[in-house]
Amino acid sequence: MSLARLQKEPLTNLPYYEERVDLACAFRWTARLNMHEAVANHFSLAVNDGGTQFLMNPNQVHFSRIKASDLLMIDANDPETLSGPNAPDPTAWGLHGAIHRNVRHARCVMHVHSIHATVLASLADSTLPPIDQNSAMFFNRHVVDAHYGGLAFEEEGERCSQLLVDPKVKVMVMGNHGVLVIGDTVADAFNRMFYFERAAETYIKALWTGRPLRTLSDAIAEKAASEMDDYPGQAERHLSELKAILDEQEPAYRN
Repeated sequence: MSLARLQKEPLTNLPYYEERVDLACAFRWTARLNMHEAVANHFSLAVNDGGTQFLMNPNQVHFSRIKASDLLMIDANDPETLSGPNAPDPTAWGLHGAIHRNVRHARCVMHVHSIHATVLASLADSTLPPIDQNSAMFFNRHVVDAHYGGLAFEEEGERCSQLLVDPKVKVMVMGNHGVLVIGDTVADAFNRMFYFERAAETYIKALWTGRPLRTLSDAIAEKAASEMDDYPGQAERHLSELKAILDEQEPAYRN
């Protein structure tokens, strides 16, 4: 039996194993895309119906090394979370804990300081205009936080969570900070994060030319966004393909 096949065998004593595998894949591929930042940034995934219990990366472990068994199980309603020996990063707790407590539809939360999304977050106007199909995906589906208040400890996390109460809003451009993406699953959130970074890159490079932008009308942008909302299976297939590559190249992510 091949090593890759062995690594695919479920670790039956590990709760939420498949969800852990999906998250571990997302971490490692984010590092491959150079969308991570040293040992900062965080992803989380709610595993109970209320959304208050969630998996999250351990404190200051590089994304490229994270395995399924490394992920922490966090309770957003446990005030003693930061006092334990295996405590998460305080800013991860502040931001992700608040979102999972207050925004039930935010099942998966991904926060990165990826280069182009962070450049966008640094502009006086951090909205993403619909200048191509990818950027049109986010028309009326992203919000800009223009009131950065420092590191995302608990008070800042609570404030940020209130910007995601509209279920249509799936991306928060965190002004002077980075980007935060939510989704129904790991696949959904990762796919959205990937495309937002690509769209931000296109927009920033278009600005470099100094030439006028060809911006879609509101009607066409909304039509394209709605069509992408209903596009079947792309996110799931995207993550499935990434797991297949990792199964061949670095199957230890499943451990």
